[in-house]
Amino acid sequence: MGVTNTHGPTGLIGRSPQIGELRRLIEKLGRTRAPVLLLGESGTGKEVVARAIHYANPSGEFVPIDCGALVGPLVESELFGHTKGAFTGAAEAKKGLIEVADGGTAFFDEIGDLPLDMQVKLLRLLQEREFRPVGSLKQHKVNIRVIAATHHNLACDVERKVFRQDLYYRLNIVSLRLPALRDRREDIPELVQHFLQRFDASHRLTPETLDALIEYDWPGNVRELQNSIERMVALNTGPWLHVADLPSALQNHRAADPALTSAAAAGSEAGPLPVVHMPPRATDLFLPEVEKQTILRALKEMGGDRVKAAGRLGIGRTTLYRKLKEYKIEN
Repeated sequence: MGVTNTHGPTGLIGRSPQIGELRRLIEKLGRTRAPVLLLGESGTGKEVVARAIHYANPSGEFVPIDCGALVGPLVESELFGHTKGAFTGAAEAKKGLIEVADGGTAFFDEIGDLPLDMQVKLLRLLQEREFRPVGSLKQHKVNIRVIAATHHNLACDVERKVFRQDLYYRLNIVSLRLPALRDRREDIPELVQHFLQRFDASHRLTPETLDALIEYDWPGNVRELQNSIERMVALNTGPWLHVADLPSALQNHRAADPALTSAAAAGSEAGPLPVVHMPPRATDLFLPEVEKQTILRALKEMGGDRVKAAGRLGIGRTTLYRKLKEYKIEN
């Protein structure tokens, strides 16, 4: 698939207005050490954005901390380290994740899952820039940037008293809300290309398969898209990936979509347009050109009838009209 990647220096993939605005804000945040709170649904790429902020003006290490995994009696030791003999089994002193991040960035993923007693200690870290390892009587100074992320509504968590209000205000100095994938569908082709290149660059999507990916709502966002592409590549030798190769969630979505069903029925006499009928050098062309040629051929075969052409292609009428406008096709 030959769509040009537009990752830019941030590593973010896409050319939508939302991604453009994120890149602009990331560049600004790279100049400050203020705490940043990343909000958004699961799978929207909060760690990608956190890393982008860190590497916009890199210094020290980027240390991810999974707050959901911080459970049990050793949570404080994991975060702040311990001295030798601080507890049974502490045969030697150990640095915590906070000290590892000194001079760099500590990324608290799913900050809403951080235990309340650790929230108190994180607040002190933010306010005083110091922490005390388990078993130590001395405070250790530290210089870190804190980036936190959550899919929770922290304001509601404060109301429910499961998240400290003072910590919420301290973290919420700068907040960025990441858009859901369904709100930036124009970025899906580039994301698909990126994941195909990662898992197996020899695979390609048929135009109707790409349309199916664009029309799906992606409740799991970019993570779900990545997993879907990985699954399709793993289960199919390729090179072409068809609608029939889509995961069951997308298959069910298509089956329940009246527009797709009616379009398919309109073209049922001729049947779906097989990708193997593409011109001999189609695999050498960029995907947009493949789509355009396939659409033109379907319109010609259906005598210019757009409804039948949509059925012939196996896509919805609205999708076809969008593609016609995109490629400036008139008939």
